[in-house]
Amino acid sequence: MGDARGLAVEVLGRIEHDGAYANLALRAALDRCDLERRDRAFVTDMVYGTTRMRRACDHLVDRFLHDEIQPEVRTVLRLGAWQLAFGGVPAHAAVSATVAVAPRRVRGLCNAVLRRVADEQRVGAPPWPSPAVALSCPEKVLDRLVADLGEADAMAAMEAMNRPAPAVVRDDGYHQDRASQLVVEAVLAPGLGDGDGSGAGTPVGERILDLCAAPGGKATALAASGALVVACDLRERRLGLVADNARRLEHELLLVAADGRAAPFRSGSFDRVLVDAPCSGLGVLRRRADARWQEGRFTDAAISELADLQVDLLNGAVDLVASGGLLAYSVCTLTAAETSGVDRRIRAAHPTLVPEPVGEPWRPHGEDGGGGLLMPQDLDSEGMAVFMYRVGSGQ
Repeated sequence: MGDARGLAVEVLGRIEHDGAYANLALRAALDRCDLERRDRAFVTDMVYGTTRMRRACDHLVDRFLHDEIQPEVRTVLRLGAWQLAFGGVPAHAAVSATVAVAPRRVRGLCNAVLRRVADEQRVGAPPWPSPAVALSCPEKVLDRLVADLGEADAMAAMEAMNRPAPAVVRDDGYHQDRASQLVVEAVLAPGLGDGDGSGAGTPVGERILDLCAAPGGKATALAASGALVVACDLRERRLGLVADNARRLEHELLLVAADGRAAPFRSGSFDRVLVDAPCSGLGVLRRRADARWQEGRFTDAAISELADLQVDLLNGAVDLVASGGLLAYSVCTLTAAETSGVDRRIRAAHPTLVPEPVGEPWRPHGEDGGGGLLMPQDLDSEGMAVFMYRVGSGQ
């Protein structure tokens, strides 16, 4: 798998030193390579695994370095350390094959360091210097999770997000995480009955708006219910992703490019509105492997700005829901400001909103537990929050 490791080093270099997004850099590299499926999967594991665990990998190799090393050398050492400590690759293969793709002038150094890491892994490495190093995340990310979730859940969430995400495929062939599927189920379920006592009906003919629809996973799932679905997104380019997915899956959608804060629809136009809002993404760090290292993404100011946007989107959406209809809010993050904080703010602004319980497997969350929180460790899925409100006639 020498070619696989060489390709992984190339992609990691683009992510770590050029600021490329992990998913885009990896996809471009795999699209132009001729590796077999098994090797392509190995490249994916190496790129995402090394990116997630890079702080822990740095700790493992830095103990055996005495001088500064160039960025491309560090990339090779991180890749080797990931294979040895986290990837389950036999030591002899991890060391020799990784050294083979290192720059020739530093192969001796890489060989020596990785052999020391391998020896240490074999006999048992010493304790990690801090939980954040062990979990391979910035201190501020872990501090925020602990503050918002408590220490036990925060640690368990990061541990879960350091593992590869399981592949989940819907009946129509679309790859979608279980948490996102549960959001759609929650949006479709309340107040419906299918005659068999299950309480899970099909809203055939209902009008549903997905206000922040790209790339279209939830919108296409909503359309599969038989509803008339309007998919709205701010940017036409991203709306094109929705169109592509709808076409491939043979689901009919109406597409509208507009700012969700002032969407061009008449008051009360929809039976249900989903606001799957832009967020910090703190619940999807395993799928967005590079997100934890993006400086400024999880600062107080950045999260406060996102929470304001989320409230603005909900304020704009409330008027679009018909009396007695459903307003749903979801985010793939775990911060209090973007979940329970938004719930508190929107209910204060619209007192006639009536919370709809979401039930299991969601954890009760928000003001009086009216919403739901799904932790990554709960179902080995993404972390997600959802809140649903019945819109009263006073809106």
